[in-house]
Amino acid sequence: MATEIHPSAIVSPHANIGQDVKIGPFAIIESDSKIGDRSVINASAHIKSFTSLGEDCKVHSFASIGGAPQDLKYHGEHTVLEMGDRITIREFVTISRGTTGGGGITRVGSDCFIMAYCHIAHDNQIADHVIMSNGATLAGHVHVATHAIIGGLSAVHQFVRIGEYAFIGGKTGVAQDIPPYMIAVGERAKLRGPNLIGLRRAGFSSEELSAIKKAYKIIWRVKGNQKGSCKEVLAEFGEFEKIQCLIDFIRTSQRGVTSGA
Repeated sequence: MATEIHPSAIVSPHANIGQDVKIGPFAIIESDSKIGDRSVINASAHIKSFTSLGEDCKVHSFASIGGAPQDLKYHGEHTVLEMGDRITIREFVTISRGTTGGGGITRVGSDCFIMAYCHIAHDNQIADHVIMSNGATLAGHVHVATHAIIGGLSAVHQFVRIGEYAFIGGKTGVAQDIPPYMIAVGERAKLRGPNLIGLRRAGFSSEELSAIKKAYKIIWRVKGNQKGSCKEVLAEFGEFEKIQCLIDFIRTSQRGVTSGA
């Protein structure tokens, strides 16, 4: 199947368009952008300069991908947006390029599902298999680990980290790091326990689930020194890689870790 470009689409001759790509009516593909093989750009979507989109992606109508960062310190420096394969971007999504202060690159990994009206700001680093529900917003310099889910209308503060398999409920304000494997909900995020349903679906063993549940109780449900609690968890469950990941996340936090409810 050959590449199909609708006559009303505006495609720069300096854009790199892959094989078997479909570009719909009134879509705009700017110069110095790249569209991977078999990707689909729907009507009125806008792919801006210095944006790289992987293979088998689908960008729905009125999405604006790769725009200049919304940062007062940005003055037109050359920065980029790099996106992986098999990403779905729904209507009215906006994703910004990086800034020099954040390394100049915004990244979105493969197999992500970005629902309508979401915003991914400058210098975000989004890993593979991330889901963002409708209207979720990430401020600048946010790091989201693999398989995390961000609920609709949630807002994440700049420089926050969200751990792997974390689940953030809808309409949640996130000002501090969300640890791996945990559920966070509330007008101001509070941890409510491990994301057991998601972890089971992901194939976590019963032993891993038990260790994560007990670690949560020790660190967030028993009053005491968090540093000491982490040592206790490692001493008891340190043979589990997932527990090591959890403790490393807590120990390396710069903004602080979200507290329990």
